[in-house]
Amino acid sequence: MMIRKSILAVLTVAFLLLLLQRGTAPAAPAASAAQKAVPVHLVVTAEPLQYSDAVSTMTRDDVKVKQGKTPLTVTDWIPARGEAAALQLFILIDETCSTSLGQHLADLKQFIAAQPSTTWIGLGYARNTTVNIVENLTADHEKVVKSVRLPLGTVSAQDSIYLSLIDLMKRWPENKVRREVLIVGDGIDRLRGNPYGSGTTASDPMAPRNGPDFTQPGMPSSRPPSISPGLMGLSGPYVSPDVDQASLVAQRIGVILHSIYAPGVGHYGRNYYDMNNGQNGIAKLADDTGGESFFLGFQTPVSFKAHLDRLQTILDNQYFLAFQAFPKKKAGLQRVKIWTEVPKVEFVSADDVWVAAADGKAEKKKG
Repeated sequence: MMIRKSILAVLTVAFLLLLLQRGTAPAAPAASAAQKAVPVHLVVTAEPLQYSDAVSTMTRDDVKVKQGKTPLTVTDWIPARGEAAALQLFILIDETCSTSLGQHLADLKQFIAAQPSTTWIGLGYARNTTVNIVENLTADHEKVVKSVRLPLGTVSAQDSIYLSLIDLMKRWPENKVRREVLIVGDGIDRLRGNPYGSGTTASDPMAPRNGPDFTQPGMPSSRPPSISPGLMGLSGPYVSPDVDQASLVAQRIGVILHSIYAPGVGHYGRNYYDMNNGQNGIAKLADDTGGESFFLGFQTPVSFKAHLDRLQTILDNQYFLAFQAFPKKKAGLQRVKIWTEVPKVEFVSADDVWVAAADGKAEKKKG
C-alpha cells in the first residue's frame, strides 16, 4: 500500500510539473514577436475636453498606445513646432456650394494670410470627380489669397466630393511633413444619388435609377445594410461607399481631413435627408483620419472665424508620434488605440495606421 501511495505521489508531482511547463511555454513566442516589431509614425492632436480648457505641452511619458490588448513602446513624441513645424495644408472647395459662401471668403483669406511661413498652402475646386488646382502648395500665402474665388454654384454630371478628394490625394507627393486638407462643402454625393426609393433597376429591385447599382463588382454589398426587403417604402441613414474609400486612402498615406459645412445648391442641397447624409459623410472622414468637422446644424454660420480659429488651435497642438507595432504577413492598415491619462485632455488621431509587413519588405501604399 505504501509503495502504491509513493508511486501515486511521484506521478502527481510529475503531472503538475508538466502542466507548469506547458503553461509557461507560450512566453517564448512573445519575445520573438517583440523582436519583429516595426516602426510606425503618425500625427496626433492633443485637444482639450472643453474649449475653455488649456492644453499644456505633452511629453512622451503622457502617451499610451495599444494594439489590441498589447501595450506598445513609444519611441518618439515630437511637437510639430520649430524645426518640425512644416505643414502642407490644402483647401478644397466644392463647386456645388451656394454662392452665399461669398460672405465667408474674407474669413478664409484672413486665415490663409495668417499662416506661418512653415505652412505651405494649396487651393483647389472640386467638380466632376476631379480637382481644378488653382494654386499648388506654396509658401506664398498672398498668392493663394488672391486666387480664392466664389464657387460656381452649379452641378455637373458627376459631382462627388469624395472621388475628387481621392483624385487630389493620389496626386499628392509623399513626404515626411504634416499633410492635411480642409474641405468646404455640404458633403452630398450627387453622383451616387439617393439609394432609396427613386425608382428601381431590372438587375436589382432595391437599386434606384439615379443611384448606384449594388449588384455591380466593387460595390460593398447587394444593398445598403439598413435596407431590408419588404421595407422598400422606408428610408434610413446612408453614407456613400466613396466615403470609406476616401477614408482608407487618407489613412494609408497619412493625410488628416477637416471639413466646414457649407450649404449646396439644387434639390439635394435643400433636402433634409440628403443634407444629413452629406454632413455625416464629411464628419466620418474627419473622425476616421484624426481631423475635425465643423458645422452649425444645416444653417450657414454668420462667420467662419470661430471654425477657423478652432482649426488653428488644432494645428498648433499636433505631435509626431512614433512607436513599435506588431506586423502581419502583409503590410496594411491596423487599428491602434492612443490615449493619455492627463486630465482634461484627449488625443485625436487616425483610427488605423499603416504597418509594414513582418518580413520587413515595404508594400506600396496604393490608394
